[in-house]
Amino acid sequence: MTPLFWKRLRRNLLWLGLLFAVWLLCSGQALADSLTERLEAFPDWHSKPAVQPSEGDLVYPTWLEGTWQMTSTLVEMQAPLAPELMTPGFEGNRQFLNQPVVAPIRFVTARAGSGRFLNRLLNTQVNVVSDRAFNSLSLARAYLGDDWVEAVKVDPNNPNRQITFLKDSQQLISTVTGRRVEIPSENDFVTTEIFQQFFRGGRPSVYLNQVENTTAYHHRSDLDSSPAIAAEQVTAIYLSPQDPDYFKAIDQPVALYRYQLEFRHAAL
Repeated sequence: MTPLFWKRLRRNLLWLGLLFAVWLLCSGQALADSLTERLEAFPDWHSKPAVQPSEGDLVYPTWLEGTWQMTSTLVEMQAPLAPELMTPGFEGNRQFLNQPVVAPIRFVTARAGSGRFLNRLLNTQVNVVSDRAFNSLSLARAYLGDDWVEAVKVDPNNPNRQITFLKDSQQLISTVTGRRVEIPSENDFVTTEIFQQFFRGGRPSVYLNQVENTTAYHHRSDLDSSPAIAAEQVTAIYLSPQDPDYFKAIDQPVALYRYQLEFRHAAL
């Protein structure tokens, strides 16, 4: 393969990894420090958030159930350790600033038994979860194009692990390792997760990075509100221990991306 192919693939995989963070969402009991305060402190982030090991699937509030047209807009990007440390493709991602990307997204009812702790917090017996394979494929193709993304499969035994099949038999494997949820009110839902990803293709597996995705959803209960749901999301990129520059950053983020999300009911 040509150097141009690998350059483009590396840049696209970085963005693909950021996208997956939206849909490999999390569960877990709230810990001491507030995720809401963390978002308010952006971009003054110096470490990863406290999380719990990821188990099972995320149970969302019932107001997220259904099919949506989601608009995602990158509104700010920071490289806190620049110019010494920069992630590949950071400058190239400036092309997405203030450019809305629209994709269909859906949340479905899961089988009984998952997310019991969150069911108690949400005061519901209905398990609403992200349709991970559908949502990841939809977002990936919206950003990268149909010709780059062939399919997305979620491990049937582990909703925290998924594989994206790319052109030329390349694969991106993403695994959620830690997560957390806060529920400030009946109309607010805040999550964070840490996941790892690596690329597998024609060469030996290449470990890419660690990613944090912290998102605050707000439900507008007025039936006439549009969008019905708004969200703020920050994606943070951390160097993996395998990176030769790891000890220059440790747990400090090397790239930060802030998004505004809007969810509108999709036409049936």
